[in-house]
Amino acid sequence: MRKTRRGPLALLVAGQPVHPRSSAVNVTVNSALPRAPGRLLGGDGRQFGNPDSLTRPPIKASSSSTYFLQENLKKEKAKAYDSNEPEKPAGHQPNIYTPLKERKADFLEKNQEHHSTTSQSRSKFRDQSSKEKQSQPLAKNDGESQSGFHKSWTLLLVLLISVPLLYILWSGIPSLLNATLSSRDTQILQAFRAQMKKLKNTYQSQDPNLWKRTHVFLEKHLNASHLHLEPAILLFTAGQEAEKALKCLSNEIADAFAFSQNATTIKINGADKAILDSDVVKLEVDNELSSGFREGKKVAVVHRFELLPAGSTLIFYKYCDHENAAFKDVALLLTVLLDEQSLRKSLTLQEVEEKVRDFLWAKFTGSDAPSSYNSMDTDKLSGLWSRISHLVLPVWPEKGLPVEGCT
Repeated sequence: MRKTRRGPLALLVAGQPVHPRSSAVNVTVNSALPRAPGRLLGGDGRQFGNPDSLTRPPIKASSSSTYFLQENLKKEKAKAYDSNEPEKPAGHQPNIYTPLKERKADFLEKNQEHHSTTSQSRSKFRDQSSKEKQSQPLAKNDGESQSGFHKSWTLLLVLLISVPLLYILWSGIPSLLNATLSSRDTQILQAFRAQMKKLKNTYQSQDPNLWKRTHVFLEKHLNASHLHLEPAILLFTAGQEAEKALKCLSNEIADAFAFSQNATTIKINGADKAILDSDVVKLEVDNELSSGFREGKKVAVVHRFELLPAGSTLIFYKYCDHENAAFKDVALLLTVLLDEQSLRKSLTLQEVEEKVRDFLWAKFTGSDAPSSYNSMDTDKLSGLWSRISHLVLPVWPEKGLPVEGCT
């Protein structure tokens, strides 16, 4: 069976090709004509479908043919619009170089704009970098100033905090030390006063000035809060009748001073060295004093000072000097037994001191004293006397002392 072709083909009306545009007209005309029943009429009144007709009946337009008809109508309208435009001359031909020139001009213009933009950005970058470089020292200076400001404030705060603390420590430590020292001083003074009280009860015949001055002089040296610039030097003297009391009282006062400090006493007897060579005695006395004080002994008693060889007594320059004494935290007690039988109790302390000085002058510088470089002379004796005569106290005879004496 032969298939019917569809699409934008020429329609056959009465055996003649018909344009698609006229198909609508023909269809309308055909529809207006009277139809015979069962037969179709062509555009010229012919009937289709009978045996006498050799033409095909018209193909009904489908939806696709209608679409192509509309498209053709649009194309014809576009051609009609183009026909209305003015025609260009026949000799006119398009210049193929014009688009190239326009593109080149556009390229150059864009290149120039890009170059100018790049140069402007570079200049801006340079300006910005220069400004940053200029601002960096300023920022650095600002940072340094701020850091210096913070450091100064920190230092000020440290000072504000440390100064009160140092003040508290400075004021608190000495008070603590003073409290400790005062406690120790109190114990030492109490022990010394207790011993001296016993001695006062034993030696009731002594002058009250002896106890008073001895207390003040030695207690001042026992007080550790006072700076010791020189040793404590006491000189006790007596007549022949008070020889035992002189020896015993000087020993016991020295022991009381040492006992209060948990120490012992150095004892030197001039009578045992009276016949020895001056240089030998000088060396022996020096060794006994220096070794004893280095061992921790706090007091020395030199009995019968007047019996020592004159030249040997010069060693006491070393131990009794006002400023340059070898040991300043010690005490030295010297005894001098006068040739007189007794001392009057009516004598003042000044008179007693002068009597002792005259006696030693005669003893050490007399005509019978050996003359040598190491012997005593007036100048040397004057220097020695000024060092040992800080306090000269008389001792009176005592009753009831042990017959064997005191050690």
